[in-house]
Order: sequence, then C-alpha cells, then structure tokens
Amino acid sequence: MPTPSACPVCTLENTYRDGDMNICPDCGHEWSDAAEAAPADEGAKVVRDANGQILVDGDSVILVKDLKVKGSSITLKKGAKAKGIRLVDGDHDVDCKIDGVSLMLKSEFLKKA
Repeated sequence: MPTPSACPVCTLENTYRDGDMNICPDCGHEWSDAAEAAPADEGAKVVRDANGQILVDGDSVILVKDLKVKGSSITLKKGAKAKGIRLVDGDHDVDCKIDGVSLMLKSEFLKKA
C-alpha cells in the first residue's frame, strides 16, 4: 500500500489513509488520490466543495448551511440534496435544482454526497 503524500493544506508529512481518503491529523484536512491525479486542462477552473473535494458535472451535493434565497421568501435548509449538478463560469459556479427550484449556488456552501 502506498503511503499518502504530504498534506496539501499544511504540508506536513504526518498523514494516513482511511479507505480511499487521505487524512491529515494535524489540520483535519481530507482528500483523495483521485483529486490529486485529476487531469487539469490548461486554464480550466477547478471547482471544489467546502471539504476540498473536486466537483464535476453530474455530481450530487448537500448543503452545509441554511441559505436564504435573494428576492424570495425561500430558505434552503442544511442537508438539502441536489442531484445532477452542472458547473458554470462565474461567482456562483454550481447550477442545480433543489426542491424543484432551479438555483445558482457557490460551491463553498456544498459538500459532495
């Protein structure tokens, strides 16, 4: 079994594997080898969730906090799930549907399901 690489956040070597995830006990960061080995196109923007996992089109995501929708009385609750997301350019980089409402969200408020 290969040893995990240094933590990409705190750069310390004190890391270990848990299943298919690498974990840094010093800073608590978790990442997968697939995230490190993902081919990055020249100039392509990499979209990461609140935990640092790379998001791709078609992923399912879960909200990590309650969000008020501007211009509406709707509040999206923590734990709401969106299936089949689509990544777009811009400040709000995830296009999805939650409870039948089409929304544009920032990836920092989502985690991969």
